[in-house]
Amino acid sequence: MNSMNIGFIGAGNMASAIMNGMMKAAIVNTKNIYVSDMDTEKLSILQDKGVNTNINNTIIAEHSDIIILAVKPNIYSAVLKELSTVSNIHKKIIVSIAAGISIKYIKSFFDCEVKVVRTMPNTPALIGEGMTVTCFEEPVSKDEFEIVNQIFRSIGKVESISENYMNEVIAVNGSSPAYIYMMIEAMADAAVMRGIPRNIAYNLVSQSVAGAARMVMETGKHPGELKDAVCSPAGTTIQAVYQLEKSGFRSALMDAMEKCTEKAIELGKKYS
Repeated sequence: MNSMNIGFIGAGNMASAIMNGMMKAAIVNTKNIYVSDMDTEKLSILQDKGVNTNINNTIIAEHSDIIILAVKPNIYSAVLKELSTVSNIHKKIIVSIAAGISIKYIKSFFDCEVKVVRTMPNTPALIGEGMTVTCFEEPVSKDEFEIVNQIFRSIGKVESISENYMNEVIAVNGSSPAYIYMMIEAMADAAVMRGIPRNIAYNLVSQSVAGAARMVMETGKHPGELKDAVCSPAGTTIQAVYQLEKSGFRSALMDAMEKCTEKAIELGKKYS
């Protein structure tokens, strides 16, 4: 993979996270990264690092084996029209990282059969702790799909799924960090109410959340079993759990995710 050229249309936070992850993992050389963006200041910074830059999207596409579309969904149509003019586009792999953009929608802009991989990363990718969901269809080969997955493993973990569920995973994957941040903020506020300094409160809560998540992943135990292990009879934890259940904690989360999914499906209808 080191010899492949990886192109980015857009140089925002997610593009930067993927670039940094690839370079840190040493799966691509800086000289093999190509980036286009309208922000010349961003391009100048990248150029100083040895990245190939240009404001012209088609030039970047022509030089790239894999093209990662790191732009907002409302920009996709304009970018895809530009890419449709690239003579050897059928030989390249186009990677979408935007919510709601279907493989069928991307292919509709081309007269030839093109290779498309659809992904849904999330913002913890910025610190190498992302969770990316990926899917593909022919003419992408399994080997080509694995190369794309390797790119996203450089910024965290990867799970592959049928495209039929890509709008549904947004609530679980793309949007879920927001729910966790809200929970961390609320727990820290409660600690501050009891006199714990805010900086200490955030550290205590954040590490507890991170540790609990790792317990689920590394032990393989059901979250309910892990919860039960913390709840001593007539103890403090079971009292807190009772109050959360009484307040509809779990149903509120499930309702929120349902609304998120409904919105994702609604947006996806524009790009299906």
